[in-house]
Order: sequence, then C-alpha cells, then structure tokens
Amino acid sequence: MGSRSTRPTSQNGRPGGADRADQSLGAPEQDSRSWGPSPSSAPTLGPMTVMGQSVLLHDRRGSVKVLQKDEHMDALLGIDIDRSAGNLNQRRDSSHSTPIQRALRALSIPLERLHVMKGHMIEDMCKGLSRQTHAQAKVRMLPTYICSTPNGTEKGNFLVVELCQTQVRTLLVTLYGDGNLSPQMMYKIYDLPQGITQGEGEALFDFIAQCVIQFLAETISSDTNDSDLYLPLGFVFPFTCRQTQLDKAELLSWSKGFNCSGVVGKDVVELLQSAIDKQAVPDKEGEASGGGGWLRKNRKSSQSASSQSRHVEVVALMNDTVGTMMTCSMEGRACEVAMVADKGSNCCFMAEAYLVETTEETSGRMCVNTEWGCFGDDGTLNDLITPYDQSVDEESSNPGEKRFEKMVGTLYLGEIVRHVLIALTAEKAIFTGTDAAVLKEKGVFTMQHLLEIVNNEDGITEVKRILETLGLQPSERDCGRMQQICRAVVGRAATFHATGLAAILSYMCQTRDLESLMVNVGVEGELFAGYPRFEEILLSVSRLLAPECMATILASRDGSGRGAAMVTAVALRLAAQRRAVDEVLAPLRLSRDDLVKVQALMREEMERGLGKETNASASVRMLPTYVNHTPDGTEKGDFLALDLGGTNFRVLVVRITEDGITMASEIYVIPVSITQGSGDELFDHIIDCIIDFQTKQNLVTQMLPLGFTFSFPCQQVGLDKALLLTWTKGFSASGCVGQDVVQLLRDAAKRKRHLGMQVVALVNDTVGTMMACGYDDPKCEIGLIVGTGTNACYMEEMKNVGTVEGDQGRMCINMEWGAFGDNGCLDHIFTHFDTVVDETTINPGKQRFEKLISGMYLGEIVRQILLVMTEKELLFQGKPSPKLQTKDIFKTKFLSTIELNGLALRQIRTIMNELELDASFEDCVLMREVCQTVSLRAAQLCAAGLAAVVEKMRENRGLDQLSVTVGVDGTLYKLHPCFSTNLQTTLKDLAPNCNVTFMLSEDGSGKGAALVAAVADRAANAME
Repeated sequence: MGSRSTRPTSQNGRPGGADRADQSLGAPEQDSRSWGPSPSSAPTLGPMTVMGQSVLLHDRRGSVKVLQKDEHMDALLGIDIDRSAGNLNQRRDSSHSTPIQRALRALSIPLERLHVMKGHMIEDMCKGLSRQTHAQAKVRMLPTYICSTPNGTEKGNFLVVELCQTQVRTLLVTLYGDGNLSPQMMYKIYDLPQGITQGEGEALFDFIAQCVIQFLAETISSDTNDSDLYLPLGFVFPFTCRQTQLDKAELLSWSKGFNCSGVVGKDVVELLQSAIDKQAVPDKEGEASGGGGWLRKNRKSSQSASSQSRHVEVVALMNDTVGTMMTCSMEGRACEVAMVADKGSNCCFMAEAYLVETTEETSGRMCVNTEWGCFGDDGTLNDLITPYDQSVDEESSNPGEKRFEKMVGTLYLGEIVRHVLIALTAEKAIFTGTDAAVLKEKGVFTMQHLLEIVNNEDGITEVKRILETLGLQPSERDCGRMQQICRAVVGRAATFHATGLAAILSYMCQTRDLESLMVNVGVEGELFAGYPRFEEILLSVSRLLAPECMATILASRDGSGRGAAMVTAVALRLAAQRRAVDEVLAPLRLSRDDLVKVQALMREEMERGLGKETNASASVRMLPTYVNHTPDGTEKGDFLALDLGGTNFRVLVVRITEDGITMASEIYVIPVSITQGSGDELFDHIIDCIIDFQTKQNLVTQMLPLGFTFSFPCQQVGLDKALLLTWTKGFSASGCVGQDVVQLLRDAAKRKRHLGMQVVALVNDTVGTMMACGYDDPKCEIGLIVGTGTNACYMEEMKNVGTVEGDQGRMCINMEWGAFGDNGCLDHIFTHFDTVVDETTINPGKQRFEKLISGMYLGEIVRQILLVMTEKELLFQGKPSPKLQTKDIFKTKFLSTIELNGLALRQIRTIMNELELDASFEDCVLMREVCQTVSLRAAQLCAAGLAAVVEKMRENRGLDQLSVTVGVDGTLYKLHPCFSTNLQTTLKDLAPNCNVTFMLSEDGSGKGAALVAAVADRAANAME
C-alpha cells in the first residue's frame, strides 16, 4: 500500500488550516510569545480588551467581536485578560500578584495559547495516522475497524459485557429494526472481587465469563430453542488497545488502577472468548470450569449454564468512547464524533479511511479512537502544566504519562484542587486559622465535592459544610476562594476538552474538503453530566477555535451499554451485507486461473485467425494491414489524415520536417441520422467536411496524400483497399458492409468533384497509435486502444500470416480482438449483467470481449449491478430512482470520478444527485466498490489478451526475454485512475518473461494515419 497523506492543508498549500496557528504542523515548536495561531477560515486573533461585562476581541483585519463577560469567564473560557503578560511563566511568577491571583492565573489559558494547543494536537493526530510516524505519536489515533454508524434497520438480541473500574456490567439489548427508537434492555451489575484487578489476567477474564453465563441463565428462559440462542457479544474494554480487526485487539497498557498479569500484549477478545468457552466444559464436580468459582454459589445448574454459553460469540470490541458515538446515532441523527469526559478522557471520530495508514482499508470512513489522554507526554504541554498538575502526576501510578488526561479527567480534578489548597496553605493564603493537615491525605477531596461546590449558586453555605465535613474550619473568605479555585480547575478541564474537540472538527472539515462542517457530537461522562456549564464551554470555546465548524452536542444515554450493542448490531448487519454483496459481485471477480485460461484462449484464437484454413471461423480475425514498416525518421512533407472512429471525426494536416511534426485539425460531427442512414450520405458528409477543412487551410489546390483512419472491423486486401466486415459503435449505414471503404470515399469525392486528395493508406486507430509512438520509440511494435471500444495490433512474422503471400519480414496484424468470445469460448466468464447489457445493444452476440472491457459498456454494466443490489435492498434502502432505470444513464466517466482515491463524499453525492438517488455515505462506498470491481475486471481481461500477444512475439523470435513498447490510446486507459496500473500489474504477472513499456500515444489516429501515408509515400518514391 502506497503512502497516503494524512496532513490537512490550507488553500495556500501550507500544512494545517491556520495562518499562524497550524504552523506547528510540520514545523519546529516555537515560543508562544512569537506566534499566535488562528484557524484558516477565521481572522487572526489579536489582543483582548476588558470593558465592563464584555470582552472585545480585536482581529488583525480591523473587525471586533463582542464576548459577554461574566465573573467566571476567566476560568471557564480560559481567557487571560492580563494584557501585559504574553508569557505564561511571566504571569505565574509575577511578584505583584497575591498567591490566590497567581494560582488562578496559572489555571487560566490565553486564547492564543489554545490555538497553539489545537495546532499541536492536529500535528500529533497526523503523526498518529501516518504509518511512518505512528510509533512516535502521543495521540495514538487507533483504528477501531468500525466503518459505519447505525441506519435503523438493525434488529435482534445482542449481549454486552462492560468491564468497569469496580464492576462488571452485563446487558441484553433487543433491537426491532424500527429506527432503534425503542430498544428493550435488561442488565445486571456484578462487583469485582477484591484484589482481582491486581491479580492474574486469567482470573479476571474467567470472572467476566462467569458473569456472562450467570446473567444469561437468569434472563433467558430454559425452554428457548437452541437455534434462537446464538448471541453476538460486544465487549466494552476501556483500556488502550491496538486493534487489527473489529474482534481482535492487543492490550497496550493498563490504566485506571488495573494491573493484571499476563494480559498486556495479548488479544483480549481471544482471552474472553476462551474464558466463555471454558464455562461450557463441566469439571469433575459437574460445575462448569473456570477461574476460582467467584459466582458459583449464585449460579443455576451447570446444564443450564452450559447450554446458554456455547452460543455466545465475541464479535466486537470497543471502548466506551466508541459506544457513546454509536448510541447517539440511534435515533435518525448521524453522529460522527464522541467524547467521554469522565475519570479518564478520550474522543473518537469518523475519519476518511484512506488517511488511516495503519490499516489497509482505503474506502469509506473508519472510526478512529484518538486516545488523546497521552497528548503532551512529549513535552508539548509543559508550559501549561502547573506545579499542582506536577504534584498530581508524581503521586500517580504512571508519572510522566497521560499528562492531558491528568489535567481533565475527573479522577484527577479533585487532586489538583487539593494540591492548590496545599500550596496556598503553605503561603498562608487560605485556612490560616485552622489545622489543614487533612489536605495531605490523597483522595480526601473528591470529584463529588468539587461538583457540589462549583454547582452551588447560593452563596458559601454549602461550601462551608463540605469543608467542615473534611475537618476544616474555613472562614467566609476561605469559602469564596475555594469556589474560585474549583471553578478554575473545572473550567480549565472543560476548555481543554473544547480545544481537543476543535482540533478534531477542523481536521475533519479540512480532510473532507469542506468550507464548513456541521456535525453531531455525542458526549458522556461524569464531568459532562455533573457540570451544567460543561456543554456551554465546549460549544463556545470550540466555536472560537474552529469557527468553520458547527457542532451540536448530543447527550449519550448509556454509550457503553446501548452503544456497544449498536456496534455489535452494525457489525452483524455489515457482515450480512458483505456476504450479500460478495454473492452479487463474485462472478465478476476473476482468479489468476481464470485469467490464465483467457490468455490461453486468446492465443488459440490468434493462431486460428492467422491460419488460412481457419481464419473464417476465428473470433479474433487477425487481419493483415499491409503495413510492413514503422517510421525510420526520413519521412518529410505535408499529409492529410482523416480520423473516423465515432460520431465525432477529425480532419488533419500533418507537416513532417527535420525539426519534427506539426499539425492542424478540426473536429466535425456526424448526426445520428447519417450514421444510421445510407452509405452514400455518410461518405458525402465526410467529403464535405474535408473540403471545408482544406478550404480553411488554403490546401484546396494541392493534391496531398491522405491516410484514412477507419476504426471499424475491415478485411484489408491492400494498403489502400479494405472491405468493411461489420459496423460497431452505433453505426449502421446501409450499403457499406462488404464494400471497399476507400473506394466508397473516392466515389464520394468524385460525386463532389473534389480532387485535392489522394487516399494512399487505410489504417485503423490501433495501427495509427502504434505508428505514432513508433516515430518516437523504435521498440514500439504493439498498438492498444482502450476507450469507447478496444483493439490491439502487433508486428507479426510474415511466415506466420497464412492469409497473405510471402514469408519475409513482418506485417502489422490488426487483431480486432473486440470480437474475441463471439464463438462462445468466453461464456464461462460472462455474467448475468454482461448478458443483459449485450442483449440491449444494437449488435447482440457480437463484440463480446469489447463489451467486457471498453468504456462504451462499463457504465451500463455498473448500472445493471446497482439495480440488482437495490432490488436486494443493499443500496438506496431498496428504492431505485426512475433515472437509474434508464439505459446508459450511468456514464463510464462516473467510474473514473467515483474511483478517485480520497474523493470527498459530497463530490460522489453530486453524481448521485444527478441520477436522482438519495445515497447515504455507505451507499457511496458500496458504489465505489462496484465500480472498482467492474473496472478491475476490464483491466485484467485486457492484460490477459495482451499477455497472449507479447508471449507469442517472444516465442516467434526465440527470445528468453522480450523487451517491447506498447503504444496506447483511449480515454479509459488515460483518464481512469486505476485502469493502467491494474492492467500493467496483471500483465507482469501473466507474462513474467516480457519487459513491457507503455507509451501514451499523442494523437495516434491522426498523426499515426499521416505517418502511415508518409511511410507509404516514402516507399512509393523509393520504387520510382
């Protein structure tokens, strides 16, 4: 897999999206005094001025934003209103401030510093997503392998087990496919035995398994049929894991007080599955075996437990953050970001999958678990870490780790307050008249105390009660200062959460190539639920930092329970959908053996086409072109070229000099009434256009040699004589099949009395392509067209061309391989979709190889697949638009657009809107897969045909290794983002002894035709 860029860029091409804020992306860290960041779509923020109860925010463009100020703004918004201090350390160390002021300032953050913080977080996010830098990133950006959110059709019974800090919670969630509006839930909570979180990992997982089995025994009736008891289980495991599949995750580290042995580095899903399976094996006493029998005294019979357990399968692992996002997507509201503000802190979001380089997935989106708790462990946040934070860190079980989480997690906020109080007590700024020794006791000041104080709006009575409960005797002034400190600590935590959210929102907006982003954010956790102003701060600060993004906060309801059930349900829905999709697409997916067989069949048909006795029955006609040489560089003069290969045709004049080739041309249109009228009308129209062109170029009086590119199957009996075998590409002019098309053109010239041209050679576009590239590369001996139609030609040994007299030299053979398979030899790879497309063409049963490959048909094949998938309710909720029922409405150019890697969703939806389809994001992803399947098959089949050609050339010449150039033209090859790569990769695999170079043709059908005329003119002059 090639490298994929993960770094968002601004319109000026610099990393990030900020004028100065995101210079931290890809640039050395600078002193916060010398630069102040701002988002790309927002004005650069200037100084702030305090005026009464509002703050004027001056930007550098001269405009002013008014922010209403209240008494808590300093702490809540993290805005430093001390304009005289630009450096954090200067502010903290000011000798003119009181201890209380210094403490509060240390806990407040200037807005410009938040911009810097946002930029650093985006930088670390990009590192975490990159394969090259992932190991160094502190924001780990772990893939979850969750690639879809609920769509409301999920139904069934789903088991959830959640490992909490002191408990195991089990749930049985029933969904009814009703939009998930009324899920039914049963749950039970089991307390973790004392010491188990520090013991052996096997004992912990055995206990979890026993909880699951006992819960099922108590909630599922014994008369339930075994067939109904398959229960998919979602495992909520709130620790940092490296996930490689939805059901495979290796524990990276314990946290939150857990430290069980034998688990780090192991697949926790496998550990739980093994523990559950073990419960189904009775031990010698008749009880199911496992881990210490923590719950045996409360369990039902082993027979009941055994019967229940053997159908439990762990199908998904997630953390509580992902569950929060999923539960907020349950009621018709797409939620793509989730935040948990609890004892720990984390955030996840739906990232573009192709940017997640640590996985092989490149289509659609994938939920990424940021694990942002470790942000700052590299020193990025050192200037924001206060002495109080440092003390909390030093007392923790993991000093120096999870620095961001220790400033925002509710597990630590009470401890931060405690250390602020210790410092202020030492400076005799608080509790001067009482013994404050209790503050030295770790954990004495809890998050519950903190929330009760910050949420108290009725004076200091409640504050005093809480402090007295702790054994302190505070004064009224102490209580007031206590409120200030608590609000500063909680406000800073909320502000930091908002800054992290702003980083994620800006990243999403930029990587989706949007001017603005509107997104729902699911939030859950003790800080969110317990602090009413958290949501207000989250929205206001994130809006200041990412004004291009508009977030709507959705309160999660039991994200780790319902959300985990939703993850499991979505996983099963997607698995069922995947099976159905694979069943539809399987016939189009060719194995290597299939391609080797196609290569062998092509070789057989080539031999039949070259044989004098077998040519008439061959599907690959192998037509001689009577072109025996490629350009040698001595050609000179003016030559006309006529390029007829579709409803648009060109007339050219080509001037060949020692200095190179110059051309002038004009495009003319052939109306459908003429392409399907009479032959005389068609060729009269062509002569009229040639006369018009020569008149405009002042060439009417000159008799110029003309090379005629005629891109339809012909039996050529001379360089300037060819019998039309059949019309293709929508032409059906009467009186032409079986006739010499050069003579038809000459007859039309006589009818029009035009004497300004002499047709000296007829070639098709494939031969012209080879000749045009041969002028620049003498090794070019193959021509390939992959556009509206497809064909190939190559230089064959004359001794092998049984349809032409002579054994010396070589001749270019026009394979006309579009008809390969018309004799039924490819029936084994023709699918239902191919048959439907073939039957609706103007030439059913003919050009069957071309109908598998060329641009004229691929869009229609895709449309037929989309119709079947819609009928099976795999796409568009089973509702096709009337437009999708219209033949040829899905253009092949749509394939090229849809398959562009990283194409923004809104661009694909533009195509869907054109087809009047209401496409979800998942629909767009599936459509891309359909297009990729069809175009890949086309490229592989083209490569199989080409492999037969180059291998024959190698064998003809008795070479161990052939080096040859293929001149190639056609919009499908040139414009499709993957076709050329897929073709070349497959060819290298099928013909390993051939070194094949591809050279894009520059106007093969025009310049090439003129060069054939020039070579013919050179040969004629040499004979004279």
